[in-house]
Amino acid sequence: MIRKEIVLGIDPGSRITGYGLVAACANELHYLDSGCIRMPKEGMMLRLKTIYHCLVQIVQKYSPTTAAIEQVFMHANPGSALKLGQARGAAIVAVVEHEIPLNEYSARQIKQAVVGTGGAVKQQVQQMVKLLLNLPHTPQADAADALAIAICHINTQQYAVAQPFKRQRSQ
Repeated sequence: MIRKEIVLGIDPGSRITGYGLVAACANELHYLDSGCIRMPKEGMMLRLKTIYHCLVQIVQKYSPTTAAIEQVFMHANPGSALKLGQARGAAIVAVVEHEIPLNEYSARQIKQAVVGTGGAVKQQVQQMVKLLLNLPHTPQADAADALAIAICHINTQQYAVAQPFKRQRSQ
């Protein structure tokens, strides 16, 4: 039996949160959906509620088997870092509330898995996502990042499963 996995990738942001859904089946990637959750300008609490409710709707529509999110990176502006952390928290709760396993990846890991170099720029990520998923158009940057996070997870899990178990030598 061929196992099909649906991965929800999330690129959290306090103004725009990207999401992307990729199905992995028999070593093939299939694009399902992607987009951007755009926040209202007024109030952080309303933004967090928007992230939460939109992601819950996406989870209910697609029933992902797993999810992946970008890890927090150190930001020069403490206020921006705090807002990003709050946005991440709203996204995480929307996923784990539905008992979906959630994995975290650094920006470097994501770029390495999709482009082949951890120092890739956004345009390179967008182009590789377009190529890997055979899309007719280049996705918007936040949606492309979310799709890249999903692809990173799929690649990471396939690699982890493919590695043979190594016994430790007894001494």
